[in-house]
Amino acid sequence: MAADLRDPVRHALDSVLEAVRERTDGAVASYIPELATVEPEQLGAALASTHGVVHESGDADAEFTIQSVSKPFVFALAVDALGIGEVTKHVGLEPSGEPFNAISLEESTGRPLNPMINAGAIVTTSLMRGDTAAEKFDVVRAGLERFAGRDLQVDEEVFSSEASTGDRNRALAYLTRSAGTLGSTADVATTAYFRQCSLTVNARDLAIMAATFATGGVNPVTDERVISENAARWTTAVMTSCGMYDASGDWLVRVGLPAKSGVGGGIAAVQPGQFGIGTFSPRLDERGNSVRGVATLELLSERHGLHMLQHHGAPLSPIASLEREGVDTVAMLRGEIMFAGAEEVLTRLSPLVSDDGCLVLDFSGVTRVGDGSKRVFAAAPELVGKAPDGHDRVAVRDPEGVLSLD
Repeated sequence: MAADLRDPVRHALDSVLEAVRERTDGAVASYIPELATVEPEQLGAALASTHGVVHESGDADAEFTIQSVSKPFVFALAVDALGIGEVTKHVGLEPSGEPFNAISLEESTGRPLNPMINAGAIVTTSLMRGDTAAEKFDVVRAGLERFAGRDLQVDEEVFSSEASTGDRNRALAYLTRSAGTLGSTADVATTAYFRQCSLTVNARDLAIMAATFATGGVNPVTDERVISENAARWTTAVMTSCGMYDASGDWLVRVGLPAKSGVGGGIAAVQPGQFGIGTFSPRLDERGNSVRGVATLELLSERHGLHMLQHHGAPLSPIASLEREGVDTVAMLRGEIMFAGAEEVLTRLSPLVSDDGCLVLDFSGVTRVGDGSKRVFAAAPELVGKAPDGHDRVAVRDPEGVLSLD
């Protein structure tokens, strides 16, 4: 009992894993021979907060190959290095509605529909810096290690197994090469991709990697900025619409978390601004998603209100109080003020603007203001103008500098 009180989040994970453990449907991946030998009963989960605290349950330290869970992280690295405009010349951003290994290429451009299916992931890997497969893979591995916060090793037996049975992926590479979207030769791209998929991770790693997206690109455990905020946001958006292959729509309704699965049995899921979750269970459904991993995340979302589109009621008003200072009215503001908060402040307080005194917006109790809202507040005094006698109708009091634009 004492352990549960010290870590109630682990207790919640334990409870969910016990509830889904009875699921024995599905089968381990067999089209890659080495994956068919994995112990199917393993089940683990981890949650990493944006504050860098990691909660683990079950077989959270059991290692498995990352497989397709690597795709969003490599896409983010490519976007960060090349820019979204350059990357999207080679790969699209639209859901395919087809299996992960389908031939999903745009007729007009030859681009794979998105970077979460195999064709798109191979193209994304081909765009990494370097001329040889080894050079490209070194860049990929270094990037994924920054996401995980530790060194990652290749399972050479899985790599050999993938390389010997990967003709469909080679065919996808040749098709994209002939369409002009592949960034290297087919052999370089697929060899680097096979090694990328053969990196070993555990559920804890996936939780930290996903939490790096949740923070906007900073690994919450190492405090290292891994990718830019833009790259994190764009990648999370693609995970939302494409991360669970042809089950992405159903997943978004039932679970409501951006996520990516892999045939190694792992799933990485993100709650933007809050946490990342990693799960591991090897048995897969017909779409290539972990049966018990999906069940775990669905139950966690249902029990604990994790759906990112769930309505949580009216937020705390950013207006803490109104005070009089002579003829002036001082609005004491508080908390974090994003767009909706800025709209409330300016709409509710606009009737107080007059020629008789000054409306002072006091940000002393505000911890953070969204960049877009900063510009709105900074422009308010000028937009309202001065009273006929020359005094300000609106003034901003910002002793902590929360309105400064970095």
